[in-house]
Amino acid sequence: MRWAASVAACASGIRLGYMRKMDVLEAVAEGTTIHLRFQLERPGVIGWQLYDPSTGAFLQEGEWSEVTGRDADLRIPLPAEEGAYSVQVAPVKDRSRFIEIAARVGSGVPGTTLEIGTPRVLTASSVRRARILRAIPKAFVLPVRSIWRNRKLMGSMVRRDILSRYRGSFGGTLWTFLNPLLLMATYFFVFGVVLRSASLVYFLTGMLPWLAFSDAVGRAPYVILDYRTFVKKIVFPLETLPINLVISGAVTEAIGLVIFMLGLVAVRGVIPITVVWLPLLLIPQILFTAGLAWTLAATGVYVRDLGHVTGYVLTLWFFLTPICYPETSLPAGAVPILRFNPLFVLVRAYRAIFLENHAPSMRGVIALWIVGTAVAITGYAWFHRLRKNFADVL
Repeated sequence: MRWAASVAACASGIRLGYMRKMDVLEAVAEGTTIHLRFQLERPGVIGWQLYDPSTGAFLQEGEWSEVTGRDADLRIPLPAEEGAYSVQVAPVKDRSRFIEIAARVGSGVPGTTLEIGTPRVLTASSVRRARILRAIPKAFVLPVRSIWRNRKLMGSMVRRDILSRYRGSFGGTLWTFLNPLLLMATYFFVFGVVLRSASLVYFLTGMLPWLAFSDAVGRAPYVILDYRTFVKKIVFPLETLPINLVISGAVTEAIGLVIFMLGLVAVRGVIPITVVWLPLLLIPQILFTAGLAWTLAATGVYVRDLGHVTGYVLTLWFFLTPICYPETSLPAGAVPILRFNPLFVLVRAYRAIFLENHAPSMRGVIALWIVGTAVAITGYAWFHRLRKNFADVL
């Protein structure tokens, strides 16, 4: 931006809602005050607001000025603190269009200096479109950058989370292996032996992605509440807390995978070569889980009952996914509907590579990647939007 101590701009014919037409005549820097002169087609009340241009955060609301004629003469005092500011001037009754002036307060000789840019007449819709366009690349970059920057901290917290679950028990870290094993054995006994609804390997294949998913999503609504001291007292990358749950769930799945593959070798004598497709399934699975974890973690700060509701939803989700029963037992009309369930597609893909010795459906895999990426970006944006008020709510 080209800065100038005094600039003039003409915006004839700009229609501005209630004011219909606003002509910017002159904008002059006077000390730390902007002297703005403009013309209106009709009289009315004008207001101005101050924003931080880097974050878009609202800083200050100025006094309203009633303009009785066509000529408007407005003086806008800026704070003495050094930094960049965005000044927006608009009719009080209609802020869909406004004048924006970029300003920078600095220190110089003999005292504080003010530099202002050329005034621009903007619309709220154009600003919104520009903000969305700027946010699209950030939506892909910021989550990855945050995770990479805090990877050592996250590794330490995940390790502490896993070990703290079994601290003080006789089994100690051995429960890290025993817990998923006993959980899968319990489910198999109920659904495979008692109800005879699925074979052992068929059931366990479906449980692999479910264990990691349900563990992270089920704990996500409470994670910010559990670490509320981090919110109130120290500067901490809160967005990493839900990801810690996702990584912890992935560790549980990794242990389950080792146990499952050993069992597969014992039963079938070989691990199918199609297991090389597994990373293609794990990445969208982690993205989808992370997006839901971010969403639930942020919402759980404001809605304290969310954790209980999530538990019931996960139970329903489990039975709507053919994990403990064969897919062939579903009514013919149910399968096209359940294809919109990402876990249904994921479980089917797991069984394709582990049990059926062929690649998963590429259509399903592409859908998983699209849904996983969209949910992750939306979840991170939701978390980022709500986190600024965490300290006030807690």
